[in-house]
Formats: sequence, structure tokens, C-alpha cells
Amino acid sequence: MFTRAAVLGSPVAHSLSPVLHTAAYTALGIADTWSYERFECGESELADFLAGCDDTWAGLSLTMPLKRVALSLADEVNEPANAVGGANTLVFHKGRRHAYNTDVAGIVAALTEAGIERVRTATILGAGATAASALAALRELGATAPGAVTALARSLDRAGDFTAAAQRMSAQVAVAPLSELTEHLDVDMVVSTLPAGAADGHAAAIAASGAAVFDVVYAPWPTVLGSRAREAGATVVGGFPMLLHQAVFQVELMTGQCGIPVEDMRAAGEAELAQRTAAAQ
Repeated sequence: MFTRAAVLGSPVAHSLSPVLHTAAYTALGIADTWSYERFECGESELADFLAGCDDTWAGLSLTMPLKRVALSLADEVNEPANAVGGANTLVFHKGRRHAYNTDVAGIVAALTEAGIERVRTATILGAGATAASALAALRELGATAPGAVTALARSLDRAGDFTAAAQRMSAQVAVAPLSELTEHLDVDMVVSTLPAGAADGHAAAIAASGAAVFDVVYAPWPTVLGSRAREAGATVVGGFPMLLHQAVFQVELMTGQCGIPVEDMRAAGEAELAQRTAAAQ
């Protein structure tokens, strides 16, 4: 039987997931019986899409804006997805939909791969869905003390979902305006969950702080923040390692196989990003 998987979201044309998953299928020797596609899909369309998935479907990767609504459409939700308030993965098994969040594990894997195995204190730029996943990951790495993490929101009015996620994690987190950044840089790590370019104006101050930097942007890379922090001698992690490792966990969940070929997926993803960069110049 031919097995299908796909990434859904809106917009989704830029997604690197088809490249990463297809590289894994090739290395695992299942590319002749597995396919991975992409589909444009909004929140109101997800239920109908799921209703049309027959037993040839193994699972779905979900990007924005589908991560929250996926929880209400799943039969079972794993704890990280419930705590964060969003699922980026649906796996179909015996007629049931299982929701997972592999972003948290992806962040932990990306940071530990870079030698960051423990974080005591951190400041997160942004207070959206990715910030909630970052908070969960930072707690796994040791930032669990009251006040260990501060989230700096561009708009405090939009930080409610992040605050609710922190409460589900029993995390005592401060939320402050992004304009107060300089008051919150005496930390081990700064995590930027802001869109590309949005952290540029804060790069100098963050670089001067000496904190390690994790910037979730993966293209274009390096970002201004990544470059400035690296020039200052800080440990810097970009968004691609997170994207890579969350995809590794997705492949494992969907195929049921162990020993997922991380380096094959990494090489394919880096080659695709290089090609996109060259095409844009």
C-alpha cells in the first residue's frame, strides 16, 4: 500500500518539510512506497481535510495557523502539545488522530547539539506560539526556578495565550514589553521568536550582553542578531537545527522507525536553503 504524509498550513509554499521528509524516506529505503506533499490549508478547512484522509495516510505536519485548532480535532493529545497549546504533528493510527508537539523536542535537540545542555535563566523575545514551545524547552534544560524566564512581548494585549501556556506548565514567568529589553539581558540565553528582521534593532544590545542566542529564523541566515552575537563570541543557534530535529521526530512518529537519518536530512535541507538563497540574489 502506498503511504501518504504532508505538511499543511497557510502560507505553506515556503515549507522545508517536503525536502526533509523526502530525504529521510530515501535514506530509509521507503521512498518508493511513501510520499510527502504540501497543501495550502486554513483553520476553517482543516476538519474537512482530515475527514478526507483515508487509511493510506500516516500523518501530517502542521504549520501556522493550524497548530491550535488541531488539538480540538485530535482524539488523543500528548502532554507537550497540551501544555504548549498547539500541535505541529498529527499521526493517524487505527482510525484515531494522535496530536504531538515536536517543536519542543526539536529546540532541546538543537541547543544540546550546539553544546547548550543547561540553561538557568533566559529571556524570550515574543510571546506567541513559538515562544510557548521555547519556554517548555528551556524548562527541560533547567530554567525552572520562579522568574527564571522572562517573555518580552511586542504587544502585551496578545500575550494571553502564552501566559495560559505558562500556567499549564506551572511556570512562574514574567511578561514585559519588548521595549524594556535592556533590563532583561543579564541571562544565560536570549531566544528570539520574532519574525525575520524584527530583532535587528536589538542585535547590538543582545550581542553586548554575552548571552547565548537562539534565533528561530532559518532563512535568510545568518540574521543580523545571529551575526552580531557570533562576532561578540557568543554561542549562536539558528532556526534550521530546530526545524531539522522537529522533522526527525515527526518522521519517527509517522513511520514507526528508529535510527532516523539526521545527517541525510540536514544535507538536503542545507542544500535547498543554499539554492533558495542563490535564486534570490
